Amino acid sequence: MSLTHRFWLVRHALVDAAALSYLYGTNDVPVCASTMAGDAPRYAALAARLPRTARLVCTPLSRTQITARAIIQAGYPAQIPVIDAAFVEQDFGDFQGLPIAGFDARTDGTRHPFWPIHAAETPPGGESFDVMIARVGAGLERLAANATDADTGTDTVIISHGGAIRAACAYAMGLSAHQALCFAIDNISLTRLERQDKGWRILSVNEHLSISTCETASRSSPADGDACMKHPEGAHR
Repeated sequence: MSLTHRFWLVRHALVDAAALSYLYGTNDVPVCASTMAGDAPRYAALAARLPRTARLVCTPLSRTQITARAIIQAGYPAQIPVIDAAFVEQDFGDFQGLPIAGFDARTDGTRHPFWPIHAAETPPGGESFDVMIARVGAGLERLAANATDADTGTDTVIISHGGAIRAACAYAMGLSAHQALCFAIDNISLTRLERQDKGWRILSVNEHLSISTCETASRSSPADGDACMKHPEGAHR
């Protein structure tokens, strides 16, 4: 394993407005095409910011792969991403597909302030956040250990999900699930971790590289806001 390996974690594009009314988790839902168009400056900024020589990883869900294609179309070196299920969103089991309003209505103590369920909760047929931390952590260690190809160097770009990126931070820092879920991880944001022989370092969390034109327009003229509105942290994944 290289003595130092850097991970560049990007949360996928905002999903379509129709998906925001329910808890989708690992369901494969479409992205918001109009917001992606308005966010073109962000994809260009990511394409310029990400390391040119790196392995590109996506999850099996289309929203991460579409985001990767947008970054490539914005100028990042073209390559076929590696599909790795280790970095997929938390599996909410039987809760997936249920109206998000039911989770928003949960009383204090029955959910995390910034997540649909309690940090220690295991959804029926799903996984707890602690299980996801272990899954994501094992994936990071495996990728770092396998980073021997001269074509990918010492960097890996992972297009992932809000929960999985929080889990990566939790693994690197030894945080509890509750603490990890207090991180804000916005769509198209960048989080950077570094694996050294001495241990893990957090280089940045939730970087925003540019302001999208559609967001600027919506702030100046609320009536012209995009139909795919940004959703509150913890409401949807």
